[in-house]
Amino acid sequence: MERAEAVVERPPRAPRGAAVAVAVVAALTACAGAVASERAVVTVRVDARDFSFKLSRRSVPAGTTVRFVVRNRGAVTHDFVIRGRRTRVLAHGATQTIAVTFPRKGTFRFLCSLQGHARLGMKGAFAVAQPPPPEPPPEPPAVDVSSLVRLTKVGTFERPVHVAAPADDGRIFVVEQAGTVKLIKDGVVQEAPFLDIRDRVTLVSETGLLSLAFAPDYATSGRAYVFYNDRVGNGNVNVVEYRRTTANPDLLDPGTARQVLNVVKPWENHNGGMLQFGPDGYLYVSVGDGDSGVLGPPGRFAQTRDDLLGNILRIDPRGGDPYAVPADNPFVGMAGVRPEIWAYGLRNPWRFWIDPPTGTMLIGDVGLGQREEIDIALRGQTGRNFGWPCFEGGVPFGGTATCVAPVPPLVDIPREGGLCAVIGGVVVRDPRLPALDGRYLYGDFCGERIAVLTLDGEAVARTDDLGVTVPQLESFGVDGLGRVYVVSLAGDVFRLDPAPAS
Repeated sequence: MERAEAVVERPPRAPRGAAVAVAVVAALTACAGAVASERAVVTVRVDARDFSFKLSRRSVPAGTTVRFVVRNRGAVTHDFVIRGRRTRVLAHGATQTIAVTFPRKGTFRFLCSLQGHARLGMKGAFAVAQPPPPEPPPEPPAVDVSSLVRLTKVGTFERPVHVAAPADDGRIFVVEQAGTVKLIKDGVVQEAPFLDIRDRVTLVSETGLLSLAFAPDYATSGRAYVFYNDRVGNGNVNVVEYRRTTANPDLLDPGTARQVLNVVKPWENHNGGMLQFGPDGYLYVSVGDGDSGVLGPPGRFAQTRDDLLGNILRIDPRGGDPYAVPADNPFVGMAGVRPEIWAYGLRNPWRFWIDPPTGTMLIGDVGLGQREEIDIALRGQTGRNFGWPCFEGGVPFGGTATCVAPVPPLVDIPREGGLCAVIGGVVVRDPRLPALDGRYLYGDFCGERIAVLTLDGEAVARTDDLGVTVPQLESFGVDGLGRVYVVSLAGDVFRLDPAPAS
């Protein structure tokens, strides 16, 4: 049976200049309070049976966002439709969560849209009441995270864009956009680059050497992977493996280059640019939609799945020639769909992060002109469609596009207060910073502040301001000891340290 599809009307097209959002030159936060509007979130469990629905509650106050967690406990397939949102058709035992916002009071019908099921009893009403009076302001937090941290400059570089390191390693590796990786060892920037491939890299605005990832067994294998744009066409995307030299553990050997992945780009921008090995040992790769709207309608490749543009990919870089596709990728065996795809419907996912203890993936996806967004996928939530170009953030966009079961963003950020491009960050797991443990940091290239998100599953429990500023915020990184780094495209790289005791 065909999946339900959501089609939205296209607003007037933005000027072309606004479409070319800086990605390698991108990131977040004018002030954490402006990052996202606060909104009540309620979870409602929905059990679909043959032929009825059982809801854990049937009313909420106006202004509430409801996470309907729908589980099919019937013997036949069902879906769940309310206020224009619907789940996919669920087989017995399958579950899907959809988020619906109810800004005004009223009565909203829900039903199973499969033929005849509503007539047999799979329908009902969901009440939205006048919201209660506002509660008094909450008490100040017991711990002010901004008083607990400081930034320590570790070096100044030429257009730094990423920081990475092998596990259990005190060295720091800084990626420079022009094509070099610099090494900081014992607090000193080494004169010889860890890797120098400037002769292979093209640097034009967003293109360049964009990220570095070390194999989980780097200590024994000496394998590392880089993401860069080459000098072919519009700067095609390349993921290339290099090996450590036998004579010097502080150098990669350019002669060991083995191309793992090549993606032909329709235009020079929207590259994505992030590499990270997940806790499952596989390599995740972010690839942008390849064109901000210069050659065609914005987002024309984000919903197509017969190419690798506009996606998060998941591959085994050493399991095949040149790589293998994990058997449990969500689209393996589906005709006309690239099996490498792990998630899709993205515009320019410049930076994502997978939290090793939980497996949660958080993606900063750069918007066009109205919104920025942070997307989330919990462990096991595969094949998610994040909705570009049907939606920019949570706002409808692209009336000619069709999106199957789009997932709303975790954080929908208005382009206000000088914000221009979200910079996805990292989850803090630094044992020196226990007050930030498990919290997610992110920012904006045109803002200078850093937001701290406390998560509750797929929802934001609270947002704080980290209390530090970084101009031209470009990226975050983590070293082998769990310490967090913040990168400014202007040149400085900082480490997030505990503030000195007062």
